Amino acid sequence: MTAPLIDNLQYCNFSPEIFAQLRAGGVDAVHVTIAYHESFREMVANLERWNRWFETHPDLIFKGSTAEDVRRAQASRRTAVFFGFQNPSPIEDDIGLIEICHQLGIRFMQLSYNNQSLLATGCYEAEDPGLTRFGKQAVAEMNRVGMVIDMSHSADRSTLEAIDASARPIAITHANPHWWHPALRNKSDEVLKSLTLRGGMLGFSLYPHHLRGGTSCTLESFCAMIAEAAERYGVAHLGIGSDLCQDQPDSVVEWMRVGRWSKQMDYGEGSAAAPGFPAMPEWFRDNRDWGNLRAGLAAAGFDNGEIDDVMGANWLRFYDENFGALA
Repeated sequence: MTAPLIDNLQYCNFSPEIFAQLRAGGVDAVHVTIAYHESFREMVANLERWNRWFETHPDLIFKGSTAEDVRRAQASRRTAVFFGFQNPSPIEDDIGLIEICHQLGIRFMQLSYNNQSLLATGCYEAEDPGLTRFGKQAVAEMNRVGMVIDMSHSADRSTLEAIDASARPIAITHANPHWWHPALRNKSDEVLKSLTLRGGMLGFSLYPHHLRGGTSCTLESFCAMIAEAAERYGVAHLGIGSDLCQDQPDSVVEWMRVGRWSKQMDYGEGSAAAPGFPAMPEWFRDNRDWGNLRAGLAAAGFDNGEIDDVMGANWLRFYDENFGALA
């Protein structure tokens, strides 16, 4: 069987049209955000919506929970959908909900989203005291059940402590190196070295605020960055987490940025003007454009095996090793 195509982070306004585009682009598996700031019950309502989509579009998508589901998706020419949280809010203050969420199909959870959470510090906070006592126990529980620790929006000390505390490799599912583009959300060389030395995975983001040049970022620049990252950290630890937010209304940005915690807009990395989703680069507008990225990697000097690794084989190996319970 050929190597799979896996996008390890999307937050699209999903629809039958996008499901068809996933198939047109040959996407075998996608990790989708099922919660930003939702409570447990609100997250369950989002799962209910996905269950309806699985029921009504079984020819295009199905729920994924194991690495074997990626291979099943390849064989049946469908897309396996894996769930993740961008914030630990659905577990509320109850460590027992980690196992319940894993039983419901959640396979990734960020320990913080920009702000301080009950578990760790987000990257927009002025001070980073690291993992909390709850956070350290949550890491151990996530390790036990097979839920991947994601530090994409977390601050450096918290991320380094999570890498050290975890008995299993962790992931930064959607970010780029800070040395390429100094966005607050991109990751330091120290973090990326520690992540990859411990077997962790970095998913490169195509969200314009994370790109050098934003929407005008060239395919050549993006793929040259991946080539340098491969030299620094090893190609075996690299994948894609596009952070594609296709068809989302601009109003959703407010929910992403502030949830219910603030009366004021947190502009973060975007403009101080009315916030909204930036336009994607012209070479990656939606899931039908994966061929452009493959061609760009080839032009940057990657051979076919290395391209397969970055486009999905590395994530599949990571799924194989980390979605099950500890023995």
